[in-house]
Amino acid sequence: MNKTVVIDIVGLSTSVIGEHTPFLSAYIAKNNLNVIEPVLPAVTTSVQSTYVTGKWPSENGIVGNGWYDRTDSEIKFWKQSNKLVIGDKIWDKAKALDPSFTTSKMFWWYNMYSSADYSVTPRPQYLADGRKQPDCYSQPPELRDELQNKLGQFPLFQFWGPGANIKSTRWIADAAMYTDDQHNPTLTLIYLPHLDYCLQKFGPDLTKIAPELKQIDEVVKDLVTFYERKGAKIILLSEYGIAPVSNPIHLNRLLRQNDMLGIRVENGLELLDPGVSKAFAVADHQIAHIYINDPSVTDKVKGLIKSVKGVELVLDRAEQKKYNIDHERAGDLVVMADKDSWFTYYFWLDDAVAPDYARMVDIHKKPGYDPVEMFMTSKGRAAYKLLRKKLGFRYVMDVIPLEATLIKGSHGRVNIEDKFKAVLVTANKINQEMVTAVDVYDVIWKTLTEQ
Repeated sequence: MNKTVVIDIVGLSTSVIGEHTPFLSAYIAKNNLNVIEPVLPAVTTSVQSTYVTGKWPSENGIVGNGWYDRTDSEIKFWKQSNKLVIGDKIWDKAKALDPSFTTSKMFWWYNMYSSADYSVTPRPQYLADGRKQPDCYSQPPELRDELQNKLGQFPLFQFWGPGANIKSTRWIADAAMYTDDQHNPTLTLIYLPHLDYCLQKFGPDLTKIAPELKQIDEVVKDLVTFYERKGAKIILLSEYGIAPVSNPIHLNRLLRQNDMLGIRVENGLELLDPGVSKAFAVADHQIAHIYINDPSVTDKVKGLIKSVKGVELVLDRAEQKKYNIDHERAGDLVVMADKDSWFTYYFWLDDAVAPDYARMVDIHKKPGYDPVEMFMTSKGRAAYKLLRKKLGFRYVMDVIPLEATLIKGSHGRVNIEDKFKAVLVTANKINQEMVTAVDVYDVIWKTLTEQ
């Protein structure tokens, strides 16, 4: 099979390709660019799982970056086990045909316990005293040590949060090239997250994100040059583009005001208790899943959600089939925002009683996605907290604002303008009018197998 690399440049769309991306612009001019019709939801884990299985979320089960586990009665975000993705992956099919086929999966999601031969994914250490230390997980385990000995500790705090920057993307690119030199995998999947940060903070505003565009352009240039020297076939793509937004919608606050939420108070602060809620929302960018524990309130909840300014679609189980998201993990209702709006997870009505995790970077405790984690209330406050850490005192890194209006870019919806859709760049022309997320699987397969 052909040596192939798939480089996932998160957030890349034609709206941001131009003078600030000279390498990408020149590379695209020599190759072929298609836009990809978005899957619902157009979020990281759902799109990646569709790309590698060739199956919609209704079949592969990945209905979002998180969902409600009805058995545990817990909302779970950013889980890592590849066993959550239902169905064979593209490398499983390839290995069945050619036992010598190998795969390197560099930071694509659901990377733990995967059948890929070489994989690396973020995995901090959670110490007994409450500290969180940067680290990563690899298969085989010794690859983690090799990479961190050569490249330094994986920069976790530059991968997400207010400190996110090009360092994490550069580390991932360097790790992919090191792994390729050591093991020469047939298929390499590389995740470059850098544009995700600035685009959600500022939207596709070139006056504000030009430096970040230049930085990612340099990383892509280095990767493409490296893999061209190796004779690899190269596919550049993204999972979604990011469009401008200005209207955060607080569905859980609406549900609370209508006596749907179960709220528990601990140490004077409020916590959402989904197991005793009649209905609640799990927010994920421009998509929200509404889970209903009390069927008698279904019609009321649907009516409430439909009345919200900024809501474009409210899909019940039957309507979800049209959008290929009808899976048991999906909400009883799946809600899509309009082009100017996105959904917060906020459920408190008074910031004074917001849970402690609301002001922290805490992607696992929050019952929904929180892009405001990329902002900081005060650098001085953060410096003070870090000093306490350095001196060995207990501290809480509560530096995240509760201002959803800070967010200027989002994604997740369908029915978007072409300039904000994900892109697919290939050497061979794709002879079809529309490319869907499922079609990307076939594009990768043909690249691997065609002579």
